[in-house]
Amino acid sequence: MTVQKFIKYTPLDFTGKALDSTAELQLSVLEKSGNYLLHKDLLRHYNSQRQGTVSTKTRSEVRGGGRKPWRQKGTGRARAGSNRSPLWKGGGVIFGPKPKTVSIKVNKKERRLALQTLLYNKKNNILVIENLENGLTDSKTKSFLDICKNCSVNLDQKVLIVVAEKTVPLKLATQNLKTVELILASNLNTFSLLNAKQILLTPLALTTIKEIYCD
Repeated sequence: MTVQKFIKYTPLDFTGKALDSTAELQLSVLEKSGNYLLHKDLLRHYNSQRQGTVSTKTRSEVRGGGRKPWRQKGTGRARAGSNRSPLWKGGGVIFGPKPKTVSIKVNKKERRLALQTLLYNKKNNILVIENLENGLTDSKTKSFLDICKNCSVNLDQKVLIVVAEKTVPLKLATQNLKTVELILASNLNTFSLLNAKQILLTPLALTTIKEIYCD
């Protein structure tokens, strides 16, 4: 059973000053623990990263082995029909891995519910900064560091920046920071949210999240 939760934030400008406007987010959260949904969606994410191209050859695929190594009887040695047997060096592999696709199906409603539950659990670590997409015109990392300093963002921890649009200055200003991850609101996922210690949102990103993930 789900319940509705409302979260209100006061956006900050680049100087760290609170603005007069407010940003709201209405989330559908499971009344009980939603850890099983998060775990299921994480498994889906990890399995989607697997290439599944590992392969070994069976005895029928290994080159050679057409001739019987020695006659069946009279040599005193064990019976052998092929030198490509899995018992022989250079032979095939028994039950070895083959190329395969591993996938876990997660319903769209389940994935949305998992994301909303995680956003609600991380509500105290979310900071809303006004016009981060288009307001940053200088592509220098120092300019972004000044904004983080004014808004009390700790870059020693993993920081996730969620924006509605990846502008060139913002991408260039954050690409050299190892602890900063920049993603689109339309690509929001549980893996990035779980890894982040602090989440930076923009009002435009909140609007996109409402449209895509919230009912």
